[in-house]
Amino acid sequence: MPDIAFRRAHRADLEQIVALIADDSVNGHRERPGEPLVDGYVEAFAAIDADPNNVLIVGESAGRPVATAQITFVPNLTQQGGMRAIVEGVRVASDMRSRGFGEKLMEYMTELARERGCAYVQLTTSKARIDAHRFYHRIGFAHSHLGFKRDLK
Repeated sequence: MPDIAFRRAHRADLEQIVALIADDSVNGHRERPGEPLVDGYVEAFAAIDADPNNVLIVGESAGRPVATAQITFVPNLTQQGGMRAIVEGVRVASDMRSRGFGEKLMEYMTELARERGCAYVQLTTSKARIDAHRFYHRIGFAHSHLGFKRDLK
């Protein structure tokens, strides 16, 4: 299996991160990869990068970004004032899947949560992502809650 190294994303990675997010058969149609990047991506990256409770990660293999995810650390009153970590935007390049990169990415994200003292890590995934559901179950995530979402656009 090729190696993968994780690091905090830089602004110079943004075009490739957007391309990874768009490389998605379920929700990729919502994205607009390529230069010039839509201003919203640039503004969102700047906000994420400036916020100490948000970290955008890139996984590189052979010098190429092949994975990404965002983790947000949320203080809350449940669990006696415990922190929770929310992982979003998990993507592995379609030509690099089934090589263990997703598992390594989630291990890395979970370790970031542990380092911050989080009580747990949570994530949501679209109902249509049956393979992702199996993946998350296999690596120890429990289907413990029912989520709801309301579109505001």
